[in-house]
Amino acid sequence: MQNAPRIEPYSISQRVQAQADGTLIADSTNTLELRERGYPPCHYFPCEDVRMDLLNVSESSYCPFKGNTVHFSLGRIQDIAWSYEQPIEGMEAIAGRVAFYKEVSK
Repeated sequence: MQNAPRIEPYSISQRVQAQADGTLIADSTNTLELRERGYPPCHYFPCEDVRMDLLNVSESSYCPFKGNTVHFSLGRIQDIAWSYEQPIEGMEAIAGRVAFYKEVSK
């Protein structure tokens, strides 16, 4: 019996939004929901559906399951979102997409 994959991506066509401090940061009907074992599902928005002009790069890190991560801040709110510009092999679907911490996504 084969184990389920650690991370599974699903295309979502329902409208998903991300807001912080009353500001709409992302609005999309084309998110990719990542279901990663041990974590709640997370929506990755296409960059074109995100107000990238409001986000500032705050730091970078590395995830052994997805690759190099760039974190973003929104004004005084640190590390509100993240993105994998060049994810590892097998995770290419999240390249160029932005995910928000759960308290921001709706």
